[in-house]
Amino acid sequence: MVPMDAEAGLAAAAQLFKVLGSESRLLLLTLIGEEPRTVGALTAATGLSQPLVSQHLRTLRQGGLVVASRSGKEVTYHLADRHVTHVIADALAHVQEPVLDPETDD
Repeated sequence: MVPMDAEAGLAAAAQLFKVLGSESRLLLLTLIGEEPRTVGALTAATGLSQPLVSQHLRTLRQGGLVVASRSGKEVTYHLADRHVTHVIADALAHVQEPVLDPETDD
């Protein structure tokens, strides 16, 4: 049986992976992880439409992965913390590893 705290942690982790389950959101997080960026800069860097970038950023904010800071009319997005960059880097490393055949691997 899984302890209650662990169950809550699993639910939160599942929600995190749901938010990270979009290639576009992973790209946005990678770019924001390089340096804080505005919606306009993210739109230019990705080729995604401004409304789509804004929608993804809203999801990332709600998931607690990015924070926004306003300066006049401009809003700049920053990572909420650096942990997410490690999760993305580990996922990329994992998918780039060669697939082992369990029948021939000892």
